[in-house]
Amino acid sequence: MSTTENIQSVADIARPKPLLIRHAPYFIAAAIVVFLAASMRFDGYILNILMQATTFAIAVFGLSVVLGLCGQINLAQAAFFGFGAYAVGLGTTDYQLNYWLCLFGGCAMALAAGALLGLSTLRLGGHYLAMVTISFQQIITLIMINAIWLTKGPDGVSKIGRPSIFMSSQAYLAFCVAVLAIVGYLVWHLPDTRLGRAMRAVRDNELAAGVAGIDVFRTKIYAFAICALLGGLGGGLFAGGFAYISPDQFSFAESIVFLTMSLLGGVASPIGSAIGTGLLILIPEWLRFLKSVPGLYLAIYGLSVILIIRFMPDGIWGWVSMAYDRLRPPKKVMPSTAPLVLKPAATGDEMVLRVSSLSKHFGGLKAVDEVDIAVHRGSVHALIGPNGSGKTTTLNVLSGLYEATSGKVMLDGTDVTTMPPHLRTAAGLGRTFQNIRLFRSMTALENVIIGAERPGNTLIGKGDHAALTERALAALTFVGLGSRANELISSFSYGHQRLIEIARALAGNPTLLLLDEPAAGLNSSEKIELHELLKRIAAQGLTILIIDHDMTLVSEAAQHITVLNFGRRIADGESMAVLRHPDVVSAYLGTA
Repeated sequence: MSTTENIQSVADIARPKPLLIRHAPYFIAAAIVVFLAASMRFDGYILNILMQATTFAIAVFGLSVVLGLCGQINLAQAAFFGFGAYAVGLGTTDYQLNYWLCLFGGCAMALAAGALLGLSTLRLGGHYLAMVTISFQQIITLIMINAIWLTKGPDGVSKIGRPSIFMSSQAYLAFCVAVLAIVGYLVWHLPDTRLGRAMRAVRDNELAAGVAGIDVFRTKIYAFAICALLGGLGGGLFAGGFAYISPDQFSFAESIVFLTMSLLGGVASPIGSAIGTGLLILIPEWLRFLKSVPGLYLAIYGLSVILIIRFMPDGIWGWVSMAYDRLRPPKKVMPSTAPLVLKPAATGDEMVLRVSSLSKHFGGLKAVDEVDIAVHRGSVHALIGPNGSGKTTTLNVLSGLYEATSGKVMLDGTDVTTMPPHLRTAAGLGRTFQNIRLFRSMTALENVIIGAERPGNTLIGKGDHAALTERALAALTFVGLGSRANELISSFSYGHQRLIEIARALAGNPTLLLLDEPAAGLNSSEKIELHELLKRIAAQGLTILIIDHDMTLVSEAAQHITVLNFGRRIADGESMAVLRHPDVVSAYLGTA
């Protein structure tokens, strides 16, 4: 492939072909599979395997969303599967309701249960979240077994109805395959939507996601609710396909099976979920001839799963995808010709940031103690001090990562003291971190697009993907990395990752930019480039509050300096005057 063939223009990225055209091969293949499912004649045994694989795969797609995209564990998918199944089963048998109404009701019940469970537990995360979902699963299983008046108990529900148009098993299988294809397409396309990018950001780095303007808690709830909805949909289709359900089909063991299917094929992709589902359903059937030897069947089955997960930690499809990516280098991107425009919001107040008597205490430790800071509009203001003086803690309080013990923070006339990080970002706050926090599973362009999606960014129209992409490319070009927009973060040097983090903040057109030690870890030439970059940012009128230990950078870039020591302000004023202040020299700079 020639160099020119491997270069992608800004217009091609910003204004791609419509989805229906780009994904036409998928729809054609899906139509062919649905036609084959409807026209080919299968015996009852094969038909049951295909029906189970199809309906299970829809539920496993839900785990692709909550675990693969958002990074949240769910060990109760069988319970949501059961909601859909029992809604269809009981609705069509005991209450003689329409199948479609029952299916919709089951999905709605699963969605509501998932959202409520998420609301009450998703602030926990990690192993605590796993324990809660296990407990929820066990409670639902006990209700299915013991609430005989409602679920008919261990005897289960039989003679479950189907829609009249799909009464034959062959026609119903084709219908389930069509639903699988539609759901698979939606889940496949989800990562490229705003919600999908938010989920991926939360999975990669929650702190950075919140500071980039993403409501982390709401995003987790959406992911959990979508997962539960797909579980309910799969369960409803399962009940209609087999015409019989019982509590043992929706136990905790089945939740583990769903999770294993997802991990086996590749949790990050619906294709992987479909592969894992098919394998875990087919492998036992392939090994049926070994069932005559006690224990051998289960040993081979378990060993097969262990070997795949051990040597393919990202699943089968993840391994295939990585191999393909290695063979096909990313396309180079033509740097954006449009200049990056920064138009910070202005209320007319001379001070962009007013911090009054700000304190943050950790028990008896006063990390920040009664600090006052006033940052002039359009200036570069430095916050310096010895290690442990409270500088980064102050920035964390300003950006909402820590809750202030006392004091007030006014951003461009708005009191943001009690706002969470994403609302402060919407109010005009941009930030980078001392320890780089990028979304490492994404490309540089995707990272910066998330920054450009900042709520309140008046330079981007709502839903204007072309303008969003062009803005992100302009920000990357501004920091000198426009041609590498399609490369993963892992391929960039430490210094370039710093620049991408700055580009992500700039793309959101903030009113105030907080830079936490941007020169840390940079070599001398990179520091010179950073200084030039800060000059270009300041030239557009953006207000900057910077923390750094490089006094050359601080003295040349900042017009105003505030100095902290042991959490208290010891000096504040014009740069050179502050740097000559006796207390600053004694506490920080040294007499030499």
